[in-house]
Amino acid sequence: MIVKPQSETELAECIRDATTPFEIIGTGTKRAIGYSVDGAILDLSFFDQILAYEPEELILDVGAGAKLADIEKLLIKNNQYLAFEPPDYSKLLGTKHSGTIGGMVACNLSGPRRLKAGAMRDHILGLTAVSGRGEIFKAGARVVKNVTGYDMPKLMAGSYGTLAAFTSIIVKTLPKPEAEETLLISGLNDAEAVQAMSKAMQSSAEVSAAAHIPNQGTYLRLEGIQPSIDYRRNKLVKLFGGKIEILKSESSQVWKDIRDVGLFAKDQAKDIWRISVTPSDSPQVIANLKIEKRYFFDWAGGLIWLEVPPNTDGALIRSAFTSGHATLICSAHKSAQTIFHLQAPALAALSQRVKISFDPKNIFNPGRMVQVR
Repeated sequence: MIVKPQSETELAECIRDATTPFEIIGTGTKRAIGYSVDGAILDLSFFDQILAYEPEELILDVGAGAKLADIEKLLIKNNQYLAFEPPDYSKLLGTKHSGTIGGMVACNLSGPRRLKAGAMRDHILGLTAVSGRGEIFKAGARVVKNVTGYDMPKLMAGSYGTLAAFTSIIVKTLPKPEAEETLLISGLNDAEAVQAMSKAMQSSAEVSAAAHIPNQGTYLRLEGIQPSIDYRRNKLVKLFGGKIEILKSESSQVWKDIRDVGLFAKDQAKDIWRISVTPSDSPQVIANLKIEKRYFFDWAGGLIWLEVPPNTDGALIRSAFTSGHATLICSAHKSAQTIFHLQAPALAALSQRVKISFDPKNIFNPGRMVQVR
């Protein structure tokens, strides 16, 4: 059964009257992340309007079902962008497009610029949603003020649709950099690459992204006005010396491939893991995995994208590190795996209390994050 409300009031009524669980979708591009949900489909694609865009104030208020591709086209016309660099996993997940802004918030997905600009959750100014009680609520606003209370938008980010049904999102926009270029350092092993990326991030060169792809090189991105890039590039060249290649016209495509995990998108038969660890730990994590694998580092080593043979035991992956978390993004055998990292008992109890307070009937995406057996 598909339920497609045409207004917030109708959505609230549907939820209040619900006698069966709902799987919340916008366009369905993130359904492959997490466990499958057994329930009626709550289609929120009606909420796709641009509600308000104030370029001079750097504010965008948009329906949660608005497609990211349409939002990015609108922003480009005004020479602006979403600084958290929303990734497009359509090739990785086998979908037709990158999805909606609501889906991006629900999964809290961010691209390589997260190091400098912050995560997706840091760019939400406000949202409107309907709770599991069928109550419409608003959190945040277009005008940012110093207020006390809970930061609801940040709480909703990364909830995978288990707390509320979003209808609109308010996000910050920023002026698009005039220019960009990338420094490619060749010949570094994993440990050397992480040290180089750390040194670059701690320098005054204002590196906006740092990544390492084995057998390709270590990438450092610079953005801004060209004279500033020239000055900062020269500082990095002096800092590292050696063989450094400057990528200009190729720079944007390099970071698009890193952002969208293009390296692994061609082989959807493998298991793809997304591992978040302390950057300095990433070389040892890889060394601990004595299995067939391909990988690369983003976020200066803080994010590891790992490709392994199908049905590789998730416990083996997680045993490679003691601090961090791993999420299984793609697999043909998800039902046999623990997809999301298990929370510590105290945090799991807190999460459960939050879930009950927003969705006491457990009708929103039940089983999406915790497998129902």
